Amino acid sequence: MQRTSKHILIGIGVLAIGAILYFQFFHKSDAPRRADNVQTIHSAVAEKKSIPLTVQANGYVSSITLVEVRPKVQNIVRTVHVKEGQFVKAGQLLFTLDERNDQSNVARTRAELAASQSDLADAELTLKRNQDLAQQNFVSQAVVDTSRARVESLRNAIKANQAAAQSSEIVLGDNQIKASIDGRLGIINVFPGTLAQPSGDPMVTITQLDPIAVTFALPERELLNVVNTYPNADAPVTVQLPGQPPIQGKLFFIDNMSDSQSGTIRMKARFDNKAQKLWPGGFVNVSMVTRQVDDAVTVPAQAVVTGPTDKFVYVIQEDATVKDVKVTVLAIENGQAVVTGISGGVRVVVEGAQNLRPGSKVKESTAKPAPASAMPEDNT
Repeated sequence: MQRTSKHILIGIGVLAIGAILYFQFFHKSDAPRRADNVQTIHSAVAEKKSIPLTVQANGYVSSITLVEVRPKVQNIVRTVHVKEGQFVKAGQLLFTLDERNDQSNVARTRAELAASQSDLADAELTLKRNQDLAQQNFVSQAVVDTSRARVESLRNAIKANQAAAQSSEIVLGDNQIKASIDGRLGIINVFPGTLAQPSGDPMVTITQLDPIAVTFALPERELLNVVNTYPNADAPVTVQLPGQPPIQGKLFFIDNMSDSQSGTIRMKARFDNKAQKLWPGGFVNVSMVTRQVDDAVTVPAQAVVTGPTDKFVYVIQEDATVKDVKVTVLAIENGQAVVTGISGGVRVVVEGAQNLRPGSKVKESTAKPAPASAMPEDNT
């Protein structure tokens, strides 16, 4: 029993010594801080202004027109008139196929047409002669009718021969394969002596480079903003290439349905590409203005604090204390957050919010504020 009492007394003594040490070292060091509980901050005034809202997306460059050159019928390539990577104009000769068989067909159809025309001329003379003889009662009316029928038959035969000759000339012309658009040639897959076929790999592809398109996808919630702001679907679109100035273009296509899996909708923008900075298949960063927000309240994006459940800002009161005010972030544009929940003209804390609590007293720092870090856009 005495040993237990001794242990209790030792424990009480240890606690007493610990309490004395705490008040000597910690409580005394807190005393000055409590006496001057003013936090140093940087602040800014919430502005009210009209601001265009943009959305960012990843896109890829695609040709507006891409032509795969193939022959209508299989034939042997006789001559290749162009080189890989060459720029061609519409109507420029690309390939010549073996045309000897088609030339003979053209000659045959022309000869048949000439023979039919000669037969028709003779039949018309016979008809006129029989008509004269019938008026003199030297031949019957049946002979005249037979001559007239022969003339009509030969006239129809001439029409058929003319169509056959025209068709054979078209087939002959198909042996000269020409470019249908202006553009740049890709890899040439045939050579003199190659059997070119309508199926299989194309002889060559022609890609239009100017103008050119950029395909990208936006969240489907932005569709209504785009349609309401730009009824003609001609919204300005900007493409940014590494180390290059922005390239300006215009929207010209919105897909007729959205992707139910990703919740996005495809769009295309047209860009002038005389300098050929945009190349088909390349990936680019795309930004597009979707709407204009009038009388928007903006604060520096750094001022918005993300809490456990909501986002808020610290608003500085007249007595130099702060109050947390819940806000909704509509978008972040060029380091400025477009918010609802506060009015323009109020002063908010930009730097130093991590040390604040509602009711904390603050004072403006005289030091230069740190530069704002790049904030990702949040067009929600």
